[in-house]
Amino acid sequence: MLILGIDTSNYATSLAVLDSEAVSLIADVKQFLPVKEGQLGLRQSDAVFHHTQALPVLLTQLLQKVTEKGYSVTDVGAIGVSQKPRPVEGSYMPCFTTGVTFATGMAALRQLPLITTTHQQGHIASALFACNQPQLFDRQVLVFHVSGGTTDLLLCQGTQVVAQLGTSSDLYAGQAVDRIGVRLGYPFPAGKYVSQLALACTQQLPTPRVSVNSCQCSLSGLENQCARLLEQGATPEYTAKFCLTYIARTLEKMMLAALKEHPGLPVVFAGGVMSSPVIRDTIHAKYPWVHFVDGRFASDNAIGVSVIAAKTLKEAHNK
Repeated sequence: MLILGIDTSNYATSLAVLDSEAVSLIADVKQFLPVKEGQLGLRQSDAVFHHTQALPVLLTQLLQKVTEKGYSVTDVGAIGVSQKPRPVEGSYMPCFTTGVTFATGMAALRQLPLITTTHQQGHIASALFACNQPQLFDRQVLVFHVSGGTTDLLLCQGTQVVAQLGTSSDLYAGQAVDRIGVRLGYPFPAGKYVSQLALACTQQLPTPRVSVNSCQCSLSGLENQCARLLEQGATPEYTAKFCLTYIARTLEKMMLAALKEHPGLPVVFAGGVMSSPVIRDTIHAKYPWVHFVDGRFASDNAIGVSVIAAKTLKEAHNK
């Protein structure tokens, strides 16, 4: 049986199809929401509009990929969709209602089970899935969800969030990266451009002084420090590398604080900011045992949503 996953975040429209028997990804498609030059995000009304336009187009593309791999559209036996940003009371963004409406209509038409989850849990599931270690779904794991709207350190039992151990008190990591990238003249979201600039910097950087108290961090100073570097004549490449190295150091200190309280747990990094090879390589150089995943699974995607739907159905069947 195939599972269709749908995610309509504040950054991208994404769909995925998973083979629930083989627990393997068949196909996925994604389209980032367009943002006007110089702007640092989208109004929710604009996000809803763009999702509405993108969903039928992406579904057509996805189903074509599925049939090219020898599957039939009638093999889709369930639909999963993210209905809100995070699994906490009061979490809500209108953009997710677009995906829920689309999924509900398809499920009703085909009389298929509809499984709802959250965007954050989708990120967690996608990262765990990409680690290719099924046992991670059955134990406690420390998961970083680092994106434009979160800098969360989570204690998870598989994809279920047990507790939020830490977060940022002000600016999120993705916000800092995007603001610096836009300052440098790049379009929003600017993460991939900042990362490319940072990779071009061959200078050695001093270890940045970061603001971390136990598992809590502050990132507002990062934007100010990067602005100051540029005013003092630092190259865009150096500034970008400083930005991402600062984030890596922040996450490292949060991780070490969490491991003091929860020793021996696996650590997994999820979220779009974790697509950066600079952050990955900086942390991996000291802690090669932590889990980073390919950008396809780290940034916004519907893969994790389909994984959660498949696991939910399997658990219900086994009861």
